[in-house]
Amino acid sequence: MGLDYKQAGVDIDQGEALVDWLKSTQPKKWPHQERLVGGIGGFSALFRADFQNMTEPCLVSCTDGVGTKVKLATHFGSYQGVGQDLVAMCVNDMICVGAQPLFFLDYYSTGKLEQEAARDFLEGVRQACLKSEMALIGGETAEMPDVYSAGEFDCAGFSVGVVDRPKALGAHRVSAGDALVWVSSSGFHSNGFSLIRKVFAEDLDQHKDELLKPTALYPELVSQLRASSVEISAIANITGGGMDNIPRVLPENLMAKLQPWSVPQPFLQVKTRAELDWPDLLRTLNCGVGLVLVLPESNTTQAIEVCRGQGYQAGVLGEVGLLEDSAPERVQQFRWSLDFESMQSQNAAAMEGLS
Repeated sequence: MGLDYKQAGVDIDQGEALVDWLKSTQPKKWPHQERLVGGIGGFSALFRADFQNMTEPCLVSCTDGVGTKVKLATHFGSYQGVGQDLVAMCVNDMICVGAQPLFFLDYYSTGKLEQEAARDFLEGVRQACLKSEMALIGGETAEMPDVYSAGEFDCAGFSVGVVDRPKALGAHRVSAGDALVWVSSSGFHSNGFSLIRKVFAEDLDQHKDELLKPTALYPELVSQLRASSVEISAIANITGGGMDNIPRVLPENLMAKLQPWSVPQPFLQVKTRAELDWPDLLRTLNCGVGLVLVLPESNTTQAIEVCRGQGYQAGVLGEVGLLEDSAPERVQQFRWSLDFESMQSQNAAAMEGLS
């Protein structure tokens, strides 16, 4: 008895149908249209590198996935949000060095390719690329029936941008006394879901909207900040590891001195249900802080005003200080400090009655 590829679980026609749909529904004009050579569907994608306005152009590359949040997308049959998550997890890292996003590629793998689910996901990717002023230049779809169970999928993203090296942001620009400004997250973003799914396992459906909120896209905000002449020294994307991400953009002799803030209720529910102490919570989830801007103190007020004007909550998170030899061991190790008793007092009223 003969056995072909389709009988083995891989339907080539479905893959080609998805590519045809993507090509036929492409926007008439992509960001950086003049630099795109050809279109989606070839063996490789071409992008014309023309950076004459830069003195020392450096390509910037980022790659990421969305972790176990894909389990929730499968459970609820909702995929467009994780498409945005995928783009955001890459592009929000890219802007931390001051890069301009150029193009994005996605990888979507599943046990059995379902057109509706795949199109929903790719529409999320495409819309997020447009919002980030970045072209969706290519990708890959894989059908692997022996790797994924029915209905399961995974995804990965890869983005490329460019920055003029003399204008790049980072630790080399940061000084003691710089201010730390927090910019609100849209929710859990796409981190910590191995814990979050367990915490809300008994009443998962009641928290669907909160759990599926897509990760905020920050490129437009950062563009507005720079267009408003806000001087930014560095940017930290608060992803996995929570506040541990801030020292990644600080010189080794400096630390982040944080002050208490009001944490959104969903994060407080995780803290209460999982019985986490503040250090563990703040090293796991973003706790309402999506980005941290490091900038001269004189730019603080203007930066906050621009963020709020773009629809984000924002405020002072603290300052950059010297890492002293007398600092506690925990501070020496993680290079950020916070008065956890004050943090508890700040959020005590909001935590009453949570379970």
